[in-house]
Amino acid sequence: MTLQEKLDTMREASRNRIPPETRAIMQRSIEDLRASGITNRIARVGQTAPDFTLPNVSGRAVGLKELLARGPVVLSFYRGRW
Repeated sequence: MTLQEKLDTMREASRNRIPPETRAIMQRSIEDLRASGITNRIARVGQTAPDFTLPNVSGRAVGLKELLARGPVVLSFYRGRW
């Protein structure tokens, strides 16, 4: 199964699982975000990230520059409720 097929399957499953009124709210929120122009400010694939420092899992501050000195870095952003 291709990635696109997997994404299509997930979208279809969410259509069946999420109530229509909730989907309508989610869609309005997406449209509001797009209308705000936020998509013009998102990072693009291959774009150089600015240097930043964040705490690691142990609470120690770690900078991007420090990590890059050891090799390539993969950034992963999580969002959601948990």
